[in-house]
Amino acid sequence: MNDSLVIAGKAYSSRLLVGTGKYKDFDETSRAIAASGAEIITVAIRRSNIGQNPGEPNLLDILPPERYTILPNTAGCYSADEAVRTLRLARELLDGHDLVKLEVLGDAETLFPNMPETLKAAETLVKDGFKVMAYCADDPIQAKMLEEIGCCAIMPLASLIGSGMGILNPWNLRLIIDQAQVPVLVDAGVGTASDAAIAMELGCDGVLMNTAIAKAQDPVLMASAMKKGVEAGREAFLAGRMPRKTYAASPSSPTGGMIGR
Repeated sequence: MNDSLVIAGKAYSSRLLVGTGKYKDFDETSRAIAASGAEIITVAIRRSNIGQNPGEPNLLDILPPERYTILPNTAGCYSADEAVRTLRLARELLDGHDLVKLEVLGDAETLFPNMPETLKAAETLVKDGFKVMAYCADDPIQAKMLEEIGCCAIMPLASLIGSGMGILNPWNLRLIIDQAQVPVLVDAGVGTASDAAIAMELGCDGVLMNTAIAKAQDPVLMASAMKKGVEAGREAFLAGRMPRKTYAASPSSPTGGMIGR
């Protein structure tokens, strides 16, 4: 079955996107990402060296762009101007690469998105030729606004970044999914494989995560579990679940022809 995730015109076989932060070293990073099966790898430009710091270990040495799609992100930015400057730098470092992840944060404690600044930055970046995947609140109105600006993917949070609380508001996610004409990917809040499966069962096109893998007791094993969770959730969504019934049992085996009946 050909069931590719298509973002900005490019098809990917994996619907799991992963980050590169919080691992103990580059070896663990490399092994976990390989186990995840992810093809799109997001990199925090303000926290990771991808060539802007000569003489320091370069993340691209273990994550070669010819093997992975590198997704520069604006983690740590608190204004539209900061985010735009950061992604313009990333484009220079990556030889004109234009697929980016935009996140503009509201405060350092919750890392909740600042939506007015996110919308402002998205508008500037789209006009500047970037293909923008935008981290946002689970607000259907603002998600639609990002799509209308021209973002190529909408990435609502499931719960706060790094919280591991899972999907706290499935109803809002469903509203965003139902109205969107671009891919919708859960970004932030996933804690374990069942959270990823639930996101996919709701109809999300993919899931992006970092902390849930990097801070697991065994990151490589958790990466493998997340891969399976995303795949199982997608298959369940495509299969279509049975109707929910709260009023009567329905036996799995037919009762007609049973002895005594």
